[in-house]
Amino acid sequence: MKKSDFYFDLPKNLIAQEPIENRDCSRLLHLDRQTGKLNHRHFYDITDYLQKGDCLVLNNTRVLPARLYGIKPTGAKVEFLMLNNLGNDKWEVITGPGRKAREGDTFVFGDGLLSAEVLEVLENGNRIAKFSYDASNIYEVLDKIGEMPLPHYITHELEDKERYQTVYSKELGSAAAPTAGLHFTPELLKKIEEMGVTVAYVTLHVGIGTFRPVKADNIEEHEMHSEHYWVSAETAEKINKTKKNGGRVVAVGTTSCRTLESASDENGMLTQCSNSTNIFIYPGYRFKCIDGLITNFHLPESTLIMLVSAFAGRENVLNAYNTAIEEKYRFFSFGDSMVII
Repeated sequence: MKKSDFYFDLPKNLIAQEPIENRDCSRLLHLDRQTGKLNHRHFYDITDYLQKGDCLVLNNTRVLPARLYGIKPTGAKVEFLMLNNLGNDKWEVITGPGRKAREGDTFVFGDGLLSAEVLEVLENGNRIAKFSYDASNIYEVLDKIGEMPLPHYITHELEDKERYQTVYSKELGSAAAPTAGLHFTPELLKKIEEMGVTVAYVTLHVGIGTFRPVKADNIEEHEMHSEHYWVSAETAEKINKTKKNGGRVVAVGTTSCRTLESASDENGMLTQCSNSTNIFIYPGYRFKCIDGLITNFHLPESTLIMLVSAFAGRENVLNAYNTAIEEKYRFFSFGDSMVII
């Protein structure tokens, strides 16, 4: 298939720049996976599409406030985006401008709360940096001086950092939020559980590669980035029980979907595991585990819209997206939601 098969024309004014005031009041577009029929609702209506015996699977990763602004002793300004914790306070980072971060260079952040030395320049242009600080751990410092690594298409400043976190975020380590989960509130999750729906959590730390565009015209030539995930014994047991009892597994977001499809066997069953995945799901893929998907509206020609198209059919998805544009739904990270079931 061609990359252009997944193109749609999105007016810039539909790219949501700020989160909606009440998380669960965003709009919800229901796409019937079998018929392609569309229904316009609000996210608090998600309970109408779940039923007793289902298992709702959410990604409980927590976004690291990983964007830092620092200076060299010369006064030159630099931006660091922290990607991977390599241990012993060494991190893989993206720097900008790169020419200002050469091997041996040192930087200070937050008026001296944090400092770093570039140890190595990698082939991909990223750097390995060693950080120093006077605190119990680096996360304590990042909470004070770090900024949320919002996607490039969001130009407004985020007033409340927690609005780029899900209400159930727990495991710190993502470079981006699993945005399909931003619509849930504690009250809505409680209501879902009271319906007899099992709620389970996986962890996949979203990498910056999630924003990397597909450059190959033939999508099968695209190389996916790798991301680390965990599935607990408790979550595996909940999903396996749901499957055995004939219930549906509904993934919240493409990250939960990729985790479940990577970790499950051919029958959709799971065991406790910790691994990395670079699974690339596009039309033609046979889903093993999930039966439903809650997801936001994604960028044209992205791997995410390809995954959604694999689940619901390319024509159905593009029709849904074009309808959403006509109805002025809000797109991308802080935008509205879809449920495909």
